[in-house]
Order: sequence, then structure tokens, then C-alpha cells
Amino acid sequence: MLEITNLSRSFNGRPALHSTSLRLAEGEYVAIVGESGVGKSTLLNLIAGLDRADQGNVVLDGEDLGRLDEAALTRWRRHKLGFIFQAFHILPHLTLQQNVALPLWLQGGSGAAADDSARQMLDAVGLAGRAASWPHELSGGELQRVAIARALVHRPRLVLADEPTGNLDTHSADDVFALLREFNRRQHTTFLIVTHDPRLAARCDRIIELVDGRIVADQAVASA
Repeated sequence: MLEITNLSRSFNGRPALHSTSLRLAEGEYVAIVGESGVGKSTLLNLIAGLDRADQGNVVLDGEDLGRLDEAALTRWRRHKLGFIFQAFHILPHLTLQQNVALPLWLQGGSGAAADDSARQMLDAVGLAGRAASWPHELSGGELQRVAIARALVHRPRLVLADEPTGNLDTHSADDVFALLREFNRRQHTTFLIVTHDPRLAARCDRIIELVDGRIVADQAVASA
């Protein structure tokens, strides 16, 4: 499904990622752990095509992202990728329904069909009846639920989550992580999740540990 080979990236001569290789199978639910500054977010950005590697390859479903120009890469992200950020990135001037429908609009989806899909996804993340609400009316946990709905509404092949519970209290973090796991199992979507929380990482199928830009451990979680 996803194959990364010898991926490296440096910034101002300082290596952030060293010859990193890994494979993800369809439907896996994988955590990336490590201290701040070890290359976790750099790896996600390279997989998402938001940054270009100095060397190495990222291949999803047999397509080498390094061979795509910016227009093709943008189309690929719109159809194949979902991204969940720590800071939510919910647009304040759009309703919840409009925020969730945005990926479908970018794909050229019609207004009515996109709106219906957005409402269904809001229902699925526990925000039924809130489609017309505005972001400022929601708590942090609710905003992250909107972000999850937006990331999944177009049924991506791969979801990248960068500290999706980092701004949440323990109870909200547990709820959000359970929601991600539910979608993973229901839709068989592949998830790659950066987290500092060992409790949450232990709920994944695998835990990949990065140290100084290198993978030092890649272990299956028996209880996942």
C-alpha cells in the first residue's frame, strides 16, 4: 500500500531524516513516537508531498510521488490523502458542514451531494444536528471531531495524523483516538499517527520509534 525507501531530508545542512524505509499495509493503524525534533513531522510532510525529499522514494498504491509535478501531487492529495493536525485548522468563516464538505468541493463535487456527505460524516463523529454551527461554538474536542470528519469525508486511502490529541485533555484525547480506531476498522483506512502519548500508541497495531531522524524500533503491538 505505502512503501518508503531510503528517504532523507536536511534543512540548512542539518539532517532531519536519514535513509528511512518502511512499509504500511492496507488497513494498518500505526503510531510514530519519539522526542520532539527527531523527524516525525518531517516524515509525515514528505509522505504527504508537502515537502520534497533530498533522496529516496514514497510510493502509494504503486505511484511514485516523487515523479508527480505539483498539479498532479495536489490532485493525488485531494483524492488519496487525509490529514489531521494538532491545531485543528478549522476555517472560522465556514459552518461545520462547510468545513467538512471542503475536500469534496475541491474534488469538484456538487453542492447537494457534498453537503449530504458532510452531514452524514458529522453524524458519524457524534455531532449530529450541529451542521449549521460555527467553529467558535465548539470545544477543542468537538473541533477535532470536525477535523476528523473533514479528513475522512472523501474516503482517503491514507490518513496522516500529526499529534491529533496534543491539544486535548485526557478524556477528549481518549474519545478522539477511539473514534480514529473506529474509522480504521470500519473503512479499512490506513492510519499513520504521530503521538507523544504512550497510552495511545499502545492501542495501535505497530509502534515505530524515531531517534535523530532514524527508525530505531518497529514493533507490533500484541494487544492492538
